[in-house]
This record gives sequence, C-alpha cells and structure tokens, in this order.
Amino acid sequence: MTTLNQQAAQLFGLQLTATQAEQLALYARDLADWNTHTNLTAIVDETGIQVKHFLDSLSVVTACDFTTGPKVIDIGTGAGFPGVPLRIVFPQIQLTLLEATGKKVAFLDHIINQLHLDHTETLHARAEDAGHMTGQRAAYDVVLARAVTRLPALVEYMLPMAKIGGLCIAMKGSTAQTEVQDAKRALNILGGRVKSVESVQLPGLDDLHYLVIIEKVAHTPPSYPRKPGIPARQPLS
Repeated sequence: MTTLNQQAAQLFGLQLTATQAEQLALYARDLADWNTHTNLTAIVDETGIQVKHFLDSLSVVTACDFTTGPKVIDIGTGAGFPGVPLRIVFPQIQLTLLEATGKKVAFLDHIINQLHLDHTETLHARAEDAGHMTGQRAAYDVVLARAVTRLPALVEYMLPMAKIGGLCIAMKGSTAQTEVQDAKRALNILGGRVKSVESVQLPGLDDLHYLVIIEKVAHTPPSYPRKPGIPARQPLS
C-alpha cells in the first residue's frame, strides 16, 4: 500500500514530517482501540482510515490556505474529522472541535492530550446552541463540516459561526450539486454565497467527493440558528 506520506504529497502537495506521520499513526491506533468500546466510526481498517478519514480530511487544503494560522471550528466532528488531521499537519491552526456526544468528546480530549495538540480545544454542545454562545458566534475564519446533514440545514449550523469574509467548507458526496440548489434560500437568509464546488478523487474510491465552499458575505440574523432540532426538521429550503 502506498504510504500516507506519499499519497499526501502526490494528491495535495503536502510534505509530512516524521513527527506528523507518527502522530497520525498514533491517532489511527487509538481510534481503532477506542472503537472496541465506544462507537466512533465504522471505518477501522488501516486502508480505510488512511483514505476515507485522513486523506479525505486533508483534501480540504485544496479549498483553503491553512498556513496563515486561521481560527477554525469543525462542526459535528465525531472522532475528529476533518479537524484533527488538519491540525496535525498545520500546527499553526487554532482549532475548536464541536461535538454533541459526550463519549466522542472524551475521545477527542484524549487525542488532544496524547498528541500534545496545543491551540486545540473541544466544545461539548449542539451546533444550534453553540451558534448563540459568546465567543463562538461570528468568531471563525474557517468553519468545517463533514457528513453532518444536508446543506439546507447544515448552513444554518455553519454560517452563524463564521466571520464576515470567512469560509464555510462542507464536505459532500454525490448529492453536492443538488444540495447547493436546495440551499439557495437558506444561504440568502443566513448571509452566505457559494464560491465554488470542487471535486476530489481519493485513491481506490470510485465516487468523487466534493467540497462546497461558501463565503460569509453578510451578518446572519440573530434569530438563527433556531432551537435544537428545528433546522433538521424544517430546513430553510
């Protein structure tokens, strides 16, 4: 199997240091270990973690420059994707990992400690609540989300967290273009504008992945996000 270092270089022009490669290997090991008693991911084999978790996470570098040390939040991060791999490769990032499930937050806190990831913190909350918190609303240069929900609901979680001029990057599958069309009304209400939709081809996978890149161009009205559960049940579409 081609190594993660080789694939990261070939696909994204990333040169991983020995320390970063070691951190990612430890992350993969602990993910598999914890998954024996805590439901973190269905993907625990070595190739699956390398491609579907690590390379998929690192694909976000094609949409954003992380070398400048942006303030980043990963919404619904689960076991830390895409935020933790990005933070390992770009230690200058200031990262918040937002997750509503306590057992997953415990794993994230463990990984942050094990890998000595400074400027990295967890936030145990639902996105609908976090979007109204002091210090969280309109606080981030980059807002990330992978495999959370469809875009009409997802932008209601993401856009309130972004600064004016910031980016929201939603990682999507084959329904990306359809979801963009369905989210037009939500984007207009919440202050977002689609900048581009970029395709990503990961090794060994037939289906393309997509990065929906959204600019925050206007303030999100203070009534958004709505109360927990409402964006998913009644999306702005």
